[in-house]
Parts: sequence; structure tokens; C-alpha cells
Amino acid sequence: MVGDVKKRVLITAGASGIGLAMAKAFADEGADIWVTDIDPNALKTVDPSWRSSQIDASSEPEMIALFKDIKAEWGGLDVVCANAGIAGPTALIEDMPLDGWRQCVAVNLEGAFLAAKSAAPLMKAQGRGCMIFTSSTAGLYGYPNRSPYSAAKWGIIGLMKTVAMELGPFGIRANAICPGSVEGPRMERVLEKEAALKGTTRDAIYEGYASGTSMRTFVEAKDVAAMARFLASEGGRYVSGQAIAVDGHTENPDPKV
Repeated sequence: MVGDVKKRVLITAGASGIGLAMAKAFADEGADIWVTDIDPNALKTVDPSWRSSQIDASSEPEMIALFKDIKAEWGGLDVVCANAGIAGPTALIEDMPLDGWRQCVAVNLEGAFLAAKSAAPLMKAQGRGCMIFTSSTAGLYGYPNRSPYSAAKWGIIGLMKTVAMELGPFGIRANAICPGSVEGPRMERVLEKEAALKGTTRDAIYEGYASGTSMRTFVEAKDVAAMARFLASEGGRYVSGQAIAVDGHTENPDPKV
């Protein structure tokens, strides 16, 4: 809450996975929720009390239209979680398709840029705001066989730190959360692709990732959501410009197989 006023929270790609966990976490504290997603079927399953929009977060016209609607309906915005992302191709650098690279960077990095660009005027006008970017531990380390994803997630951190410097004088904070391996369907697809690339099993890749953390475990979407809620809270009011890992402490991001 902002004083006695509900927080107004936008989460891109908020109909499943980490985004949905973020939406539920903020809803649990009484916030007004607006989620976007490119998947209309996923949007049909979200809480009907939330506002929702089917959009491509990497499309500038669609994001402009979204923020016009937010301004008209809410009058402002307190928190934006720039969460939209895709895994992108899994391949050696010499085999990486350019179109796959471009799509991955467009959704992950350009989507985050458009969210920040669109939210900044609303937050400046009210003299406060919180931007939370979903990066990855792939944005802190190299990530073999995932060059476009890693490049985009590193880029998000550079974007976040610059936004934090630009907007700090207006009472706006920006941070990035860097999840490690998160349990769920998306990570399952990554495990299968890497297993095929390396000629091993899904379980071997899973154990390799888990053993690369000091806590020997994957994390859950709710753990990432809890960090987002903290960063947007009064307790996080002087936390800005930070890339914070929620990963059980990654020691080596390359699975040991």
C-alpha cells in the first residue's frame, strides 16, 4: 500500500510462471493488479478481479496502447514488473540462428526497455515508483549454449542500472531480480534441449544445475515473487540499482555433466 492507497502493479507476462507468482504476491497484500500476456488461454485462467491485456511486450505500439489504458483507468502506476521473456534457442555459438537470437533479445531486452520507457512518464508525474526487471543468473555469468538469452539478461542489468540513475532524482527506484533455475515448465523445456544437445538425460542436466548451487536446489517462482514484493515495499525504499540473485547461490552455471 502507498499510505492508505492501494498499490497499482503491472506485471508483463503475468499469466503464468514467475509473473503469475508476482501477481499473486502483490494481490495478497491488497494491490490492484494488471497483467499482460501474449497467450490468450493463459489470461483466461487468471483471477477475474485483475485487469488483463493480451499484448506482445516487445511491440512498441501495443505497449503504448497499454499504458494509455493504464493512465486512463488508474491515473498512474506504482510498480512495474518487466517480466516478459523467452528462453530462446539452445545451440553452440557457431550454430546459433540469427532469427532466434533476434527474437530472444527483442522479447527479453527490448520488452524490458519498452516497459521502462512507458512507465517513466507516469511515475515521474507522481514523484514515485518502483521498476523491477526480471534478469537471470545468466545475466551475472556466462551461460554455455544460451548466448542470446545470456546477452539479453546482461543487457537488462545495464538498462536497470542506467534507469536507476536517471530516475532516482524523481523518487523512482529500479532493481533487477536474477533467478537461478526455477522449477516449472519453461525450465523443463531448457533441460530437455540441453540434454539433447549434450547427448545425455534430462535428469543428468537437472542434477548438474542443482549441484552448481551451494544450496543444491532449484528455486520456486514464489521465491522470486517474494523478492519482488520486498523491493516494492517500504523496507526496500532505499534499495535501487541492484541486481539481486534468488538462486540458492550459483557457484557454476554450467551443468556438471
